[in-house]
Amino acid sequence: MVTENITSFKDRREAGDKLGESLHTLQLTAPVVVLGLPRGGVPVAAEVADRLGAPLDILTVRKIGAPGHEELACGAVASGGVIVWNDRVLRNLGLTPGDLEQTVYDEQAEIGKRERSIRTHSTPILPLKGHSVIIIDDGVATGATMRAAIRAVKS
Repeated sequence: MVTENITSFKDRREAGDKLGESLHTLQLTAPVVVLGLPRGGVPVAAEVADRLGAPLDILTVRKIGAPGHEELACGAVASGGVIVWNDRVLRNLGLTPGDLEQTVYDEQAEIGKRERSIRTHSTPILPLKGHSVIIIDDGVATGATMRAAIRAVKS
């Protein structure tokens, strides 16, 4: 028998506040940086950063949607040229990464566009080396975007 422990929140701000409260108890030793994944993860991350007294930054990640089923992630791309594939989804759909080259190119271009609109000379990327990094999104379906975000942070 499978049971689920689902907690409902009024909105993303309340979810972020509760998550920040929980994370605060971890007493992380390294300085903390909170990264929000646009769009839905940013309001959650903002509340967590506020609760932890940590700086907030944005990490742009885009899903690589399946042809005809764009909400189904075949993979994801992130800042810095990171690409992550969901091999099970590709296999089930009979696709290869080569079949999605144009989609990858389009999503990477969108990442560049969004980053140029977010970043200015006054908003540099926060340093991550030597920090505890908390990556936040407002949900995880296949995990592809989160895996891409983690790989981007590690690089």
